[in-house]
Amino acid sequence: MRILKLFGTAGAAALLAASVTMSAQAAEMANTQLKDAGNKAIGDVDMVQTPAGVLIKLRLRGVPPGEHAFHVHAVGKCDAPFETAGPHFNPGSHKHGIMSGEGHAGDMPNLFVPQSGELTVEIVNTAISLEKGKPNSLFDNDGSALVIHAKADDYKSDPAGNAGDRIACGVIQPSGGVPAAGTAPAPAAK
Repeated sequence: MRILKLFGTAGAAALLAASVTMSAQAAEMANTQLKDAGNKAIGDVDMVQTPAGVLIKLRLRGVPPGEHAFHVHAVGKCDAPFETAGPHFNPGSHKHGIMSGEGHAGDMPNLFVPQSGELTVEIVNTAISLEKGKPNSLFDNDGSALVIHAKADDYKSDPAGNAGDRIACGVIQPSGGVPAAGTAPAPAAK
């Protein structure tokens, strides 16, 4: 009987430790729903802090086909036409563009959207963090947003790569481990 009681206590301790670990991991997840200027949901984004940086899982539908710049912006506000999202996230005060040196922390590769307007892609951004209190954290005092631009980023022109208008925006929110997947309308049946 004493052994069973000991196993029960050890099991409860293990369960408590696992739940504390899961809570810590949940604090390092985020998501957003991208919306166009008409407030129509066009995509979902889940973000996970990894040892290599932030893994960004992006699912788009109804986006104009072609090449589009995709950036993290410095302010967590998305009032159309999305200028409220501020400039690119740039805590290191670097020049824009991966072809110009280190680039902004919010600089990411262009998205290549096919004719269907649907795209699923995963990107790791090594220059940002979801850990509150870090100098490169997306959860600073005014938050952060993800923005898709009308044109491609040329990867060198300061301050924004000649990427054109901002066509979609989403405020990045801590998710507590709840993915955004499925919150935007599903693509129309063909």
